[in-house]
Amino acid sequence: MKTVLLFLATGFQETEALAQVTICKRTAIDIKTVSVTGEQMVESSNGVVVKADLVMGRDTLPEADMLVLPGGMPGSENLYNYAPLRNLITSHVKAGRPVAAICAAPLVLGRMCLLEGRRATCYPGFEPELTGATPTGATVEVDGQFITGHGPGTAIDFGLAIVAYLMGKAEADKVAASMVWPY
Repeated sequence: MKTVLLFLATGFQETEALAQVTICKRTAIDIKTVSVTGEQMVESSNGVVVKADLVMGRDTLPEADMLVLPGGMPGSENLYNYAPLRNLITSHVKAGRPVAAICAAPLVLGRMCLLEGRRATCYPGFEPELTGATPTGATVEVDGQFITGHGPGTAIDFGLAIVAYLMGKAEADKVAASMVWPY
């Protein structure tokens, strides 16, 4: 079974986070939401409060096959500003494991100079944050161990790319069909 950790910071975009939970739970992927706020309850950019499965710094995090960063503002800034998460991302990437970020959250990877020489996509206007990357404006980009997504409207495609990366295209196609996607 594959394990995915999805990180929640105050101001996250709920569609970009919860679509990934829904999509992964339709597979054998064990996805856990992880708060970086010190509290289990995390408020989204639109005031939706979500109960995280784990709290970083309090709970022991399982070994993850992939890390996922939902966007939203100020959620993406809050993810970047949390040093223990940056440290985890660094060790995860050095181990050759994938990281996925959508909307504004690719700024975390860009500021960490992890997208150097890669194709990446992000929410319009955040391209300058993708240090060293080639911004494409695509719905989803998969380049090496990085998956980036364009924004809330692409959350399902982003989730299916995560499934395809970890479980194969056939599994992603099966999930898409079960969700009547595309409609």
